[in-house]
This record gives sequence, C-alpha cells and structure tokens, in this order.
Amino acid sequence: MLQPFGEEIWLAEGSIAVVAGFRYPTRTAVIRLPDGGLFVWSPIRLSDDLKAAVDALGEVRHLIAPNSMHHLFVTDWQRAYPAARLHATLGLRQKRQDLDFDGDLEDAPAPGWAGEIDQVLVRGNRITTEVVFFHRRSGTTIFTDLIQHFGPTWFTGWRAVVARLDLMTAPEPEVPRKFRVAFVDRRAARMAVEKILAWPTRKVVMAHAPPVETDGQAFIARAFRWLSP
Repeated sequence: MLQPFGEEIWLAEGSIAVVAGFRYPTRTAVIRLPDGGLFVWSPIRLSDDLKAAVDALGEVRHLIAPNSMHHLFVTDWQRAYPAARLHATLGLRQKRQDLDFDGDLEDAPAPGWAGEIDQVLVRGNRITTEVVFFHRRSGTTIFTDLIQHFGPTWFTGWRAVVARLDLMTAPEPEVPRKFRVAFVDRRAARMAVEKILAWPTRKVVMAHAPPVETDGQAFIARAFRWLSP
C-alpha cells in the first residue's frame, strides 16, 4: 500500500478520479519529518488498509492540498485525523468553504516542515496556482498537475485525441498545452522554475505520471524548456 521512495518518503497509489469524463490515476506522498510527524501530500481516498499503513509510520500532522484541484479526499482525512493541520493553495478556500483550513501555502515553508521540505508557488497560471515541494532528505521534487504523462491507450475516443493534442500522451512527461497557454505571467512562472531547478533534485514525483528516479534535475529542465525566454 505504501511503497518506500527514498529516505523518509513513501508513495501510495489511489483510485481513479474522473473529471469531465477523463480518468486520472491518483497518488499521495507521505513524508516523515524529523520530529516523527507525517506530512501527507495530495491525500488520496483513505481506505482502512492505507490508514493502518500510515498510522504505522507516525502521527499525521499536516495535510497538503497542493493546488485548487486536488482536494477530493481531504474531508475523509480530516475526519480520520482531526488534529492534523490542513494547508491549502490560493483559491481553494473559496472553492471549498466546507473545509476547515489551518494555513495558506506560500513560498516560505511552514514552521512544521521548514528545513526539511522546501517549496515554491508557481504563479501566473489561470487554471491553478500549484505549490511544488522539494524533500531534501530524499532529493525528491514533487509536482501535482504541472507535469503529466499517460500511456497511449489510457484514453479512448475523442478524449484520446484531446489528450494527444494536449501533450498528455507525449513520449515523455510534459507540461500539458492547456497549462502552457494558461500561463499569462510567464515571468512569474520562470522565476518559480528557476528556484525549482536550483534544488539538487535526484527524483521527481508527479500526481499523474510515473515517478522519475534518476537525473531529476535534467528531467525538470526538459519539461519546462518551452518556458525559456
């Protein structure tokens, strides 16, 4: 259920989420902080088995909604872990007024994970403002929707055509065309990517693409080559 991905980081695959008829696999990352608390990025559907595996690692203290679209299963985690703090990105407070938020994700890490996990807001996009994280101990950079990749037969019918045109089924993970077009402030985006590329990334986790386990920094540079001035 939880697979080790490096020192003090685990990944779990979740159920399929359907958005506008498009099927998206889901993935969460669980990071154990030096004080033993757990940082749960992009919570997936919480099953009994997953809860037992998470509880065996430590106490859930931080729930992370990394952009305004990854929030479908947060309610279940809040009910299961009422003492955990929910941290969200710009726009989600207005979208999910039924949730109890404890903090807004900014460019500076929250005190609970500062020094262990770095982060940057990728601003200037009309679709969403995504927070990208870097787990120092494992050398892992974590994206949500900004980089995606699906197999050539994952989608069918007209959705397969849309996915191909959107670069979702390109030969390697790419920033989908819809996100590229939605970057109305490319200067802000470039500043964020420059910070990301300064991290000593070895591995990359994405919500909707297979993890990258080597040469992560070069992989990110290729994915954002279109953003160069």
